[in-house]
Amino acid sequence: MSPTTALPAVREHSAAAGIACVAGGIFFLTLSDASAKWLGATYNPLQILFMRALIALPFVTALALWLGGRRVLRTMHPGLHLTRGAINVISASCFYLGLQALPLAETTAIAFAAPLFVTALSVLILKERVDGKRWLAVLAGFAGVLIVVRPGTQAFQAATLLPLTTALLYAVMMITARGINRAEGMLTITFYIVLGQLVWSSLGLAWVWRAPAAEDLPYFGAVALFSTLGLTLITQGFRIGPASVVAPFDYTGLVWATILGWIFWREAPDAYAYLGAVFIAGSGVYIAVREARGKSRRRAAR
Repeated sequence: MSPTTALPAVREHSAAAGIACVAGGIFFLTLSDASAKWLGATYNPLQILFMRALIALPFVTALALWLGGRRVLRTMHPGLHLTRGAINVISASCFYLGLQALPLAETTAIAFAAPLFVTALSVLILKERVDGKRWLAVLAGFAGVLIVVRPGTQAFQAATLLPLTTALLYAVMMITARGINRAEGMLTITFYIVLGQLVWSSLGLAWVWRAPAAEDLPYFGAVALFSTLGLTLITQGFRIGPASVVAPFDYTGLVWATILGWIFWREAPDAYAYLGAVFIAGSGVYIAVREARGKSRRRAAR
């Protein structure tokens, strides 16, 4: 077999492994969200986030030290990481509050508008150039958000603004990540996200703390375990697989959210929610694929 015929097999293997990691990671993140929704009926989002970070931090620290040594824990941007931690806590709190008022699938669909905000903010803040086709995709995605939220109608719920705020703040987090030196890898960033989450969520804990019941401890553990495992798998998926191939599998979360929402809470989003989700997911996939292909062409040109 010649070298040229062997290359596609290598790419296919990398793509398949990347897809498996992203799809698996999204499944675990959805399980984490479902566990948080269950806990949210009893506990404040700040307490859920605090317990999530408290349980996850030792494992994240051990993993970082094992794979990268002590240098992984050093950073040149402590202030930026602290700021991103605060944004993360507010963003996640809005999402957890949204889970209490809205179906799991609907909350997830609205939060998936984050890539649309990333594209828009990259133009407004970073002065990046975005072509007309990507702007059309952004507009189509926001049209999907309007279909789900339905402002000005009797079906409108103010709670839909919570996951929308999550999407916006998540996009801000992604934009601020551009300010982190490239020498700091994903392990460093993950460590400081979890540490920041622990620090900021602890500030208001005295006002919202409720002693966890023994039967709820496995759910707190599930939130921490599944969220950490999910983010790790997704990160690995984007490392080993082409972004344009693996990115669309982010949106398998909509399928899992619909299934889990129906199984545990008998939630059935209406036709408008499904239609809006199609617009949001479709535009997000298009933007991700087009961005990945643009980067490939720029690398080839260099």
